[in-house]
Amino acid sequence: MSALRIRSAALADARAIAAIYAPYVSDTVISFELQPPSAAEMAQRLEKCLAGHAWLVAEDAHRIVGYAYASEHRPRPAYRWSVDVAIYLAPDVQRQGIGRRLYLALFEQLRALGYVNAYAGIALPNPASVGLHEAVGFSPLGVYRHVGYKFNAWHDVGRWQLTLQTPPVAPRQPGVVE
Repeated sequence: MSALRIRSAALADARAIAAIYAPYVSDTVISFELQPPSAAEMAQRLEKCLAGHAWLVAEDAHRIVGYAYASEHRPRPAYRWSVDVAIYLAPDVQRQGIGRRLYLALFEQLRALGYVNAYAGIALPNPASVGLHEAVGFSPLGVYRHVGYKFNAWHDVGRWQLTLQTPPVAPRQPGVVE
């Protein structure tokens, strides 16, 4: 890798992000989506996410090679200090430390935005993803058995949690840097 740069995603990145994500949808059970989203759909997702959460990309020599983002954990207001996170890398850059760098940068940004907990769901088995999540501090919570049906089979999803910061006694509204 040349000079890897991690930065906030922009709407102009939607096509590259959609291209990285598409094989996870069409070829694996890592994503439970059934059709890869278009660049336009990915731009809509980016716009929604960037309105109060965070979405980062890893760029190497002006090529986006991975991304990580945080989104709403649950819609009810009492959950607003928690986020769900996900990360996806281009196949040719996996196992090079990019995932760790992306996640650590994302967690720093989430702390600055006032978030307390991050949750990740991992379709099982997926030892590489489990390894990455546990290496950056996630702890397993449990497994939803037979929760997703894709490619003519039922699949389990493990849930992991990372405490981003000690829960404050009187938390400020998350999603805004003070």
